[in-house]
Amino acid sequence: MVSFLLSMVALVLGYIFYGKLVERSFGIDAARKTPALTKADGIDYVPMPAWRIFMIQFLNIAGLGPIFGAIMGAKFGVSAYLWIVLGTIIAGATHDFVAGMISLREDGANLTEIIGKYLGKNVRTIMRIVILILMVLVGAVFVSGPAGLLAKLTPAYLDGTFWTTVVFGYYMLATLLPIDKLIGKVYPLFAIALLFMAAGVLGALIWLQPQLPEFIDGLNNTHPSADTLPIFPVMFISIACGAISGFHATQSPMMARCMKNERLGRPIFYGAMVAEGIVALIWAAAANSYFAKNGMSESNAAIVVNNITHDWLGPVGGVLAMLGVIAAPITSGDTALRTARMMAAEFLKVKQERLINRLSIAVPLFFCSISVVIYSQKDAAGFDMVWRYFSWMNQLLSCLTLWTCTVYFIKRNMTDSGIYMASRGGKSNDSLRKNAYMLTLFPALFMTMVCISYICLSPEGFLLPADISYIIGGTFTLLTFVWFLIWKKRIADKASH
Repeated sequence: MVSFLLSMVALVLGYIFYGKLVERSFGIDAARKTPALTKADGIDYVPMPAWRIFMIQFLNIAGLGPIFGAIMGAKFGVSAYLWIVLGTIIAGATHDFVAGMISLREDGANLTEIIGKYLGKNVRTIMRIVILILMVLVGAVFVSGPAGLLAKLTPAYLDGTFWTTVVFGYYMLATLLPIDKLIGKVYPLFAIALLFMAAGVLGALIWLQPQLPEFIDGLNNTHPSADTLPIFPVMFISIACGAISGFHATQSPMMARCMKNERLGRPIFYGAMVAEGIVALIWAAAANSYFAKNGMSESNAAIVVNNITHDWLGPVGGVLAMLGVIAAPITSGDTALRTARMMAAEFLKVKQERLINRLSIAVPLFFCSISVVIYSQKDAAGFDMVWRYFSWMNQLLSCLTLWTCTVYFIKRNMTDSGIYMASRGGKSNDSLRKNAYMLTLFPALFMTMVCISYICLSPEGFLLPADISYIIGGTFTLLTFVWFLIWKKRIADKASH
């Protein structure tokens, strides 16, 4: 229990201290007008209160990942705590903050356009396809989970197919209506359910004092399939949204279009990721307790959630907590498809003020997402395959986003386009600006190693031996780093001339 509580404290301290360092390194200009004020259109660019934006951002990013992913990741032992804490503070929250703030500076541009500007047009073209596929997968996997859980809470005739239809109907409305008409109004209710769930499970952990793994016990791999599923890189893919997730960077531009001031960046972008890390940590600890009592044979995270909430919180509290778990993926699936609609509209140059224009883009996207749902619901293997591809693509996107942020910092240092309030910190702040790229460079290198190693050894990848996969992953990461150093020197030489 001590390691769990220390990890909780570390997340809070990370927001206070490391979050402030990241904010100062980026440089906030409170006097700059945001796109919510300069491009207000009543559909996507809509100024909203800070507390409401935080709630939407938190719910957007807190899908099944910090719950289902943390439960499956808990099988690896206490290493999961370290990854959630360090991943959130150093990688995930930094990733979310910088990506969101770049979008804010780029008039609320979507992630694909930002990647294209800083990594090149060819990369942008590829990432448009990759991100659209990821958004369709998110819409699919984040409807199957809540539909299945709702079916457990309702009479038998309200089965998974019924709830899938209901959830997709809501997704369609959330994708098409102005952001303040539905999402802005129902998200506070979803947030209450999600926060009750987290608070309820945390309270039960503190009250029951279950036996939990401790750091002093070592970082051994406790997974029942440890021989074929090593901690690195499998755990770092399993626990995605609770530590770092590329999906978050696709959601941040949506909130960047609603913020009234740059000062809100740290509490909204960095803070929401820390809040998600706390949720992931709570569920990892709860799962550790469950597995210690019942063994690790259960691989269906929904069943684990159902049993934990009902055993710890009773019938009524269990239902309320389950509603919180259901709300999390629903509030990510709707904004994923909304993001897909916005991205497609942006590169197709289709204005979104008219409903018919929004429908022309949304309907094909929904058709694709529904097709994936039909495939995933054929059997458990179908869903597992869709989930694993989603997880890997998610982390691959986080890797590319971190590289985009790194290049942004380098180019900002070489030009006068980046606004940095050096007068507020003098030489100290100037030094932070010059070295800001390091905040994203090292997480980018780490996630490069994770993604390449995983696809080499995973069942849905090339099934290579672990040592061969590590050599390939390490070599690719080293070459990427060398390429970065050569590029950095070249751009520095151009700037000096």
